[in-house]
Amino acid sequence: MSEDVYRKLAQRLDAIPNGYPATESGVELRLLAKMFAPEEAALASVMRLTPETPIDIAARAGMDPETAERALGGMAKRGLIDARRDGGHRLFRLRPFVVGIYEAQLPRLDVEMATLFEEYYQETRAGIVYDAPSVHRVVPVGAAISVDLGISPVERITEMIEKARSWAVRDCICRVQQHLIGKGCDRPVENCLSFAPVEGAFSQSGTTRAISKDEALRIMYEAEEAGLVHTVGNYRDGVSYVCNCCTCCCAILRGVSEYSNPSAVARSGFHAAVDAELCLGCGDCLERCSFDALSVPEEVCVVDEPRCVGCGLCTTTCPTGALHLQRLPEEAAPAPPLDPADWMRQRARARGIDLSDLL
Repeated sequence: MSEDVYRKLAQRLDAIPNGYPATESGVELRLLAKMFAPEEAALASVMRLTPETPIDIAARAGMDPETAERALGGMAKRGLIDARRDGGHRLFRLRPFVVGIYEAQLPRLDVEMATLFEEYYQETRAGIVYDAPSVHRVVPVGAAISVDLGISPVERITEMIEKARSWAVRDCICRVQQHLIGKGCDRPVENCLSFAPVEGAFSQSGTTRAISKDEALRIMYEAEEAGLVHTVGNYRDGVSYVCNCCTCCCAILRGVSEYSNPSAVARSGFHAAVDAELCLGCGDCLERCSFDALSVPEEVCVVDEPRCVGCGLCTTTCPTGALHLQRLPEEAAPAPPLDPADWMRQRARARGIDLSDLL
């Protein structure tokens, strides 16, 4: 492997607000080499986050435009970069590693790639999900939300699904990755939901299965029954997918559970609370909570608020209704960024990144 070309690509990906931190072992370079051929890495390492023609990209890479266009087309088919058409021209742009390149490798994920990803994840101590604003935010289960809490549409999964015009489902890459390395859990695998505001958006997709709205809602409810946490992109407008996550497999939630990193995921804007008069001290809620935020020290449940992400799963298993969600004060749960572009600007400021060379 020519390390220089992959190191240059790794540095480019780390210059994106999402990040791609380096390691002492260089496992991040081996991971990229598993996905990109050397000439593909050379092209990607000079690409920008704004769409460009193959001619512009080839000029910066010092490559023949026709050769570059063929390579870019192949990269787009494998989800390594984004492609779109503008009139008669095909334009290409760079993707972040997470969320982006890695998730698109689901059809090609094998034991080698899964092992490399795990080595990278462990060596960086979940570094790919550090920094604020968080990559994902938690959305509470619908049954935990009472009408008097003043819920906005971005805080309710059902509203996101209902207003869409097309829906799809795919396997959870995190559970697939963990199963490939001999770990993980027995929770459902095919339950990562996508949706779009136009009809037929997923009819030609090779990685997702187009489904009906009713099936999307059914999958969402089944995920809640299985004790999975709903997470979405950490912005208000433009949310297009829902991950149904567990702390044993999800690369984002593992940042909380394995490395106690509170910035790995944004809280929902709520926290669990207990009505001591109704609590039986039965402990049914303890197993339901994936974040060790609950305890029953003296026959009454107690909530460790800093550990609670406000998913609401505990409230759905409490036999007396003693557990409920309360709204966090605004300073404890600021509003998410407006949209992906606003998220990127905020993340760039937090990481001290200059985006002028990427836009």
